[in-house]
Amino acid sequence: MPGKILLSPRSDLGDGSNPKESPSSFRRSFSHNDAGTSDHTYGEDEEEADSPTGIANLNWLSASHVERSSKEFSKSSIGSRSTDSARVMKFTKVLSGTTVILDKLRELAWSGVPDDMRPTVWRLLLGYAPPNSDRREGVLRRKRLEYLECISQYYDIPDTDRSDDEINMRRQIVVDCPRTVPDVPFFQQQQVQKSLERILYAWAIRHPASGYVQGINDLVTPFLVVFLSEYLKGTIDNWSVSDLNSEQISNVEADCYWCLSKLLDGMQDHYTFAQPGIQRLVFRLKELVRRIDEPVSRHVEDQGLEFLQFAFRWFNCLLIREIPFHLITRLWDTYLAEGDALPDFLVYIFASFLLTWSDKLKKLDFQELVIFLQHLPTQTWTHQELEMAFDIRI
Repeated sequence: MPGKILLSPRSDLGDGSNPKESPSSFRRSFSHNDAGTSDHTYGEDEEEADSPTGIANLNWLSASHVERSSKEFSKSSIGSRSTDSARVMKFTKVLSGTTVILDKLRELAWSGVPDDMRPTVWRLLLGYAPPNSDRREGVLRRKRLEYLECISQYYDIPDTDRSDDEINMRRQIVVDCPRTVPDVPFFQQQQVQKSLERILYAWAIRHPASGYVQGINDLVTPFLVVFLSEYLKGTIDNWSVSDLNSEQISNVEADCYWCLSKLLDGMQDHYTFAQPGIQRLVFRLKELVRRIDEPVSRHVEDQGLEFLQFAFRWFNCLLIREIPFHLITRLWDTYLAEGDALPDFLVYIFASFLLTWSDKLKKLDFQELVIFLQHLPTQTWTHQELEMAFDIRI
């Protein structure tokens, strides 16, 4: 596989920053079934999880290292199929303590979370639920009530009580909700779209620096599916929100709202005016690709294609529009395990994602590049293809 990356501590970053190095070199394999480990440590308090502010830098692999990396991935992936029960036991042990050790939970979650544990794990990783189990139920109850009060105060009111900007913002949200993950019928249910509308409007009202920005609607969807899975069984194809009572729907919406807020707290300038945070990351992605695959970088540049033309959407929607939706929650396990380091981490994994098609990209002209990168051939991907594309070693 072209474009596979080795990440290891080094003193200089490509952007000139100089984060703390981790205690020692370590490796994590992006696997659906195997729980990796790391030497990262994370601070914590009773209610919110602090995350590292930087990630280890990179050394680039030779072709032989790349080939060996893929072979090792295949072996570890096959072997890990028999360790599912061991993984579940590891998660159970970490989650059953009076106080969850968040660094241990991140180590496990980075390589995938068991489906039935994902709601609990995500709440903890984002700092929405406190690590202390004695306080957890009370905190969630209070936060869910706070969300209800927000809906009552800002959403369940007539338009005559809204400003013109608020009316226009709500109108845009209403337009965008039916466009959200349009290839998954579940999201076309009227009640699902109504939940999306309430969550997005409440978030936008409470975050006036950015307000609602197109793309944030996509970011709600993994949370919605994960938290609904506590109440709806089977596959998403058979789900109906009408099977839930009003309290269950309200709890799911509240959890989505607070987790979205926690996620975007670490990416605030991604959605403010002109979205400077995303533009900065796209520039870093361009520079990173130039360093690790100069022929691809030169070809894209020679064809006159700007990285902003395709990679802006990747950062804006965190690849939700680029890969099959049933793979998104697995990818987000790793996203959330990265904590505050996520924006930096995205640069590396998006480079790996792009260079999955290194050979093909060099054969395409401008128009073909635009079409290909805006309609990537990922529709038939399974977990195996996802793991291969993001076979990142840290």
